[in-house]
Amino acid sequence: MVLLVRHGETEWSRDAKHTGRTDVPLTDEGREQARLAGRRLAGRSLALVLTSPLQRATETARLAGLGDRAELEPDLAEWDYGDYEGRTTVEIREERPGWDVWTDGCPNGETVDEVGARADRVIERVLGVDGDVALVAHGHLLRVFGARWMGVAAVRGGALALATSAVCELGWERERRVLEDWNDTSHLRGDG
Repeated sequence: MVLLVRHGETEWSRDAKHTGRTDVPLTDEGREQARLAGRRLAGRSLALVLTSPLQRATETARLAGLGDRAELEPDLAEWDYGDYEGRTTVEIREERPGWDVWTDGCPNGETVDEVGARADRVIERVLGVDGDVALVAHGHLLRVFGARWMGVAAVRGGALALATSAVCELGWERERRVLEDWNDTSHLRGDG
């Protein structure tokens, strides 16, 4: 099984700003979300834990109780939004009506297929591990990862919503890779 954990809330994620490579910290709420995600993950035997090198992911891993085992994986860094870094979709659409990150990309940033290629490299690494794996990373990157896990185009990650501090479970149905549980935030509501 592969467990995906999106980092906890940051000021920019709370304000719907595209947060790619800017290394913003968790908010107090984000730190609490990370602790609650840790309760959701407690007792899991993990053969490998990988985290994005950005502090919002590494701090989430640490607060969730995974930090002592976590290895930094540069391919888990968030989408490089280029000129749209730190801007909201509403702001971008003032200049480019109808703009969509999934289909229109970001000037001077990565394309969805470039993000997909990074996800594919992590998938190859994960497939070589004997045992369960946890990945702590970012919303758009993990959505792309989910799509690529299922063997569909990276752009299909646009159909996979993912809240801050959500936990997802990916696995197999016979030889087919599947999403077993997606965008689980029950631990944040106290019912998980």
